[in-house]
Amino acid sequence: MHILTFIAGIAWVQQWARLPNAVEWGLLLGLAALLACRRYWYLCLFVVGAMWAGAYAGWRLTDRLADALAGKDTIVQGYIASIPKPVDGRVGFDFKVTRAGPGVPGKLRLNWYYPPRLVKAGQAWELTVRLQRPHGRGNPGGFDYEAWLFANHIGATGYVRSKSEARRINPPFSITRYLALCRQAISDRLDSELPGSEQLGVIKALAIGSQDSVSQRQWEVFRLTGIVHLMVISGAHISLVAGGVFFMARRVWIRLGCLAVSPHELAAVLAWLAALFYAALAGFSVPAQRAVIMLTVGLWALVRQRNTAVMQGLLIALLLVVLFDPLALLSVGFWLSFGAVAVLLYVSSGRLGRAGYWRQAGKLHWTMAVGLSPLLLVFFQQISLVAPLANSVAVPIVGLLVTPLSLAAAGTVFWWPDLAYWLLWLAEHILQGLWRILLHMSTWPYAALSTAAPPWYGVLFGILAVLLLLAPKGMPGRYLSPFLLLPLFFARIDKPPHGEIWFTLLDVGQGLAAVVQTERHALVFDTGAKFSQQADMGESVVVPFLRHRGIAKLDGLVVSHGDNDHSGGAASVLSEIPVSAIYSSVPDWAERAGGSYCQAGQHWHWDGVDFKMLSPGTEPFKAENDNSCVLQISTARQRLLLTGDIQQSAENWLVARYGDALASSVLVAPHHGSKTSSSSGFLRQVRPALVLIPAGYKNRFGFPHAAVLRRYEALRIKSQGTAEAGAISLKTAGAIMDVELARQRLRKYWMDGGRPGTISAGVNGADSTPRPD
Repeated sequence: MHILTFIAGIAWVQQWARLPNAVEWGLLLGLAALLACRRYWYLCLFVVGAMWAGAYAGWRLTDRLADALAGKDTIVQGYIASIPKPVDGRVGFDFKVTRAGPGVPGKLRLNWYYPPRLVKAGQAWELTVRLQRPHGRGNPGGFDYEAWLFANHIGATGYVRSKSEARRINPPFSITRYLALCRQAISDRLDSELPGSEQLGVIKALAIGSQDSVSQRQWEVFRLTGIVHLMVISGAHISLVAGGVFFMARRVWIRLGCLAVSPHELAAVLAWLAALFYAALAGFSVPAQRAVIMLTVGLWALVRQRNTAVMQGLLIALLLVVLFDPLALLSVGFWLSFGAVAVLLYVSSGRLGRAGYWRQAGKLHWTMAVGLSPLLLVFFQQISLVAPLANSVAVPIVGLLVTPLSLAAAGTVFWWPDLAYWLLWLAEHILQGLWRILLHMSTWPYAALSTAAPPWYGVLFGILAVLLLLAPKGMPGRYLSPFLLLPLFFARIDKPPHGEIWFTLLDVGQGLAAVVQTERHALVFDTGAKFSQQADMGESVVVPFLRHRGIAKLDGLVVSHGDNDHSGGAASVLSEIPVSAIYSSVPDWAERAGGSYCQAGQHWHWDGVDFKMLSPGTEPFKAENDNSCVLQISTARQRLLLTGDIQQSAENWLVARYGDALASSVLVAPHHGSKTSSSSGFLRQVRPALVLIPAGYKNRFGFPHAAVLRRYEALRIKSQGTAEAGAISLKTAGAIMDVELARQRLRKYWMDGGRPGTISAGVNGADSTPRPD
């Protein structure tokens, strides 16, 4: 209990919007001393945990890019610490800095556009880079990239300047660089043995922890069937390696008859070294750390012939992980890894009798699905209902066949390539068969359940329900568990009142995506960009936001025009969320089932709210941007105008055709605030109280343009951009429109300071990633 209290203090710090100043640190120290003197040990440990986490966080924040170096060319020396990921002419990788000027952090995340030579992990380079401080997109329900960078000790992001010469260097020996070289060498050999294989990414993930080659479609199926945990190096895989080495070493040592050293001791040392090396290949992720520490405790007990409880090993692992790195609590893997082991121990310890193998296996998969459901709903707002069945098939196949084959192939690929080829061939065909089964399961009705983000009390009730449900028979109150689960799975979903709207302009970088909700309907206007086959804003931002809000279907999807930064994520949205109607100016979307072309004069009425398409007209403009769908949304006292990428020609057309009918309370800036849009005549006709600017953080186009901002100021129009504010949410309430900025509401101490800006709490209603070089 003392360990859990200490960790609770560390977890408390991760909710702070800022770190304490010197006076507040003194007060915390005095409070800890007072509690210790009064022997309030639990409270004292809580405060000590908070102080340790705060001090560690403050130290990590010192390893960030100095403000003076942001956006400037900087020369750095170091080595590539991760397996590079090529995407459409650029290569992304982590770079460990060994030599640089003051103000440069020790670890960078870089992109290299069209590198002159093949880039591989472990290579040492002197590079000229242009860096920025870590900055993530701020969206409710979305992945917190800024927190991920901070937890992974990455102090700056940027790109290699291709106009400057890069040269190879010979740095001193480093164990981490040696491990990077090993990972790259194994990856290259696997590529040469199975070129073009669809399952090669999964084999790499199991053998060396490299997940970059697993396709987006594969991750989607693994998530829907609840077997993602099998496709990453986890405690089970590390235990498998350690167990295999232990029993083989013990048997060989006994056969050799060299009993001066105990076979158990020698086998334990070799098993520990093998597990340590395997975890290092996985980059020492939190699940790998937990597994190695628990394995260390178990092997030490075996060598010393001590009886150590498994729960004690788990608590020791928990304490050591957070002592070494309190930021581990920011990782979803931390909670899922320790949670999974805790569930297993809870359902297996202190139980009488022993069930048969198949019954025991079925119970294991069922309890894991139920036991982790509160955490899965908190982090992903989705759980797989077919997970118990899928895991009963996949666990023995992956754990007993594919993983050993992949590891054996990785171990023999250098000195016995023919054997490695046949091992990989067998693993690939087994995975292909498993893939067909999982693909079929993922298409079953209700394969996965999605719900809105549960409230804090729903999570607490859900954990209590799990404890009761998985408790031994005869436990008082077990019958209450289904009722305690209700707040978790049936969270109250807030919706706009009749005749009002909730509008959210999402932060999708240099692009546009917006969500409009009425009382019983929802519409998405544009979906952000697509960066590669494995990454787009629809999958990473729009769909998570819809799940977070409890939106299970869309009544409308507008793809304003064909530019990638507006339409790139549409396919992901359509694959994840049912859509009733599609509106677009692009044939590829308009001519789909349920689709139609945007045309001036289209209108519909939802829950007391009017939707009217203002453009394009019957005759298209010469510029594709000017053919963007323009949508006006009207309540009794408010109007919103969404304009896509229209420029001055289309703006003049709208003014000439609609005149005063263009007047709107809120305008989403045309073409991200470019100087060829937001003309003075158009702004005077619309007369917005607020302009929202969907533009990327420090984007290469310089949007919003300074001239456009001056126009807004001249007309006394307030403006706010997603680059600084994150997602911007508006809620109408008659003549008042409440405004909420995500980066202010979700503020954490590690977030980039920037200038989020402020705007009034209410707006009065009116009657009205390309190559940087």
